[in-house]
Amino acid sequence: MNTENVKTQKGWRSNKWIRAAIPALLLHCSIGTVYCWSIFSQEIADYIGFSKGATEWAFSFAIFFLGMSAAFLGNVVEKDIHKSSLIATICFACGMAGTGFFIYYGGAHKGSMIALIGIYICYGFIMGIGLGTGYLSPVKTLMLWFEDRKGLATGLAVAGFGAAKAIASPIMQSLLDNLGKGGIFKMFWILAVVYFVMMFVGHLLLKKPEGWHEPQNKEDKQSILSVIKTKPISNYVGIWLMFYINITCGLALISQEKMIVKCIGLAGIVGVISTVSAVFNAGGRLGFSAWADKMKDRNTIYKIIFALSIVFTAAVMLTGGIKNGEGNMFLIVLVLALIFVVNAGYGGGFSNVPTLLSDHYGMGSISAIHGITLSAWGFAGLTGNQLANWIVEHFGEPKTIMSHGEPIVVNPTGYQYVLYATIALYVAAMLICLIMVKPTDKALEAKKAKVNK
Repeated sequence: MNTENVKTQKGWRSNKWIRAAIPALLLHCSIGTVYCWSIFSQEIADYIGFSKGATEWAFSFAIFFLGMSAAFLGNVVEKDIHKSSLIATICFACGMAGTGFFIYYGGAHKGSMIALIGIYICYGFIMGIGLGTGYLSPVKTLMLWFEDRKGLATGLAVAGFGAAKAIASPIMQSLLDNLGKGGIFKMFWILAVVYFVMMFVGHLLLKKPEGWHEPQNKEDKQSILSVIKTKPISNYVGIWLMFYINITCGLALISQEKMIVKCIGLAGIVGVISTVSAVFNAGGRLGFSAWADKMKDRNTIYKIIFALSIVFTAAVMLTGGIKNGEGNMFLIVLVLALIFVVNAGYGGGFSNVPTLLSDHYGMGSISAIHGITLSAWGFAGLTGNQLANWIVEHFGEPKTIMSHGEPIVVNPTGYQYVLYATIALYVAAMLICLIMVKPTDKALEAKKAKVNK
């Protein structure tokens, strides 16, 4: 009986699903709820007595500090995933609880700058650190456990980050609807406890394979810059830039998604469309990365993502789909297709970057290199939403439409102009992908073998 218990214990301790996949999903499904910001941002603004534009910076700061903490704490993740996953758990839960406190304070002191700055610090800075370390912690572990299907493994976890919005949005909306007065801050306190438990369980389960040993001596482990310099420096710069552009374009469109859907006459099902787009986001993370596992050069998947994004953006631009879509079924379908394709490509860009980096630079320092690359996400968090907002505010003509019996102001022409900016950026990303990012050694060997045949 004791022998059986020992075998069972060894079995779960060496099971890649229990030690890598499940903890990765627990961590990513928790931190991915940062993308639910649009569900409650207006409620926060109204409750504390500030404009939505003022509170919107909390989300931008969260994404910025996600990228920065990943960049600066990548070495911590590399050395000790248990320390990094615990940091992520504490920071994310405390940031959420602190955000709830400052919303509560803002409700009692309308217009208080203390409340607004407190939300910036808690949701933006503290949660941002939890996001960056929590995002990185399971990625290398997954690639080590699923060595033959690295793309599928990372796609599974990163899909959890994308799917978090689809899962959590209706739960958050239900809490807001049923918690009564002060429901907005109560929701944050409840979720802080729930996500702490989920992430702490993930932290306890997460473990690298028994056979993997990190290099301990400086002689055994190259510096990050030395690893990057094993290929032309333009190769890494190209990967960083195309990652940054893909996120910037994705955020620019996704930030205007709800208003675009209302412009084409689908105000009654905005929530449904938002959920479907979140499913495409998660599906792109899993599907594109699993597909890339079958390719000789993983960079090919980015060429596909950019080509699809360019084609659908151009189609909506040329037809004036957003301006002319209301009542025209063909244009409605075209605009929705653009939203879904961009969401899928946005997600696919995330799930493929760690595996693309590992193909180029190996597994030895992948967490640190991936962390530095995620700084692109941080900068895109400051530029994507703000670029789209600036274009919509300065171009086009606002008009009033009815949504759920209430008048709302939209700017269909402004949303069309956002597409001019994103298609230019997508074309730039495609050129970078083709010119700067070189084929991997694996791709070159496959090409040489084909020629020799």
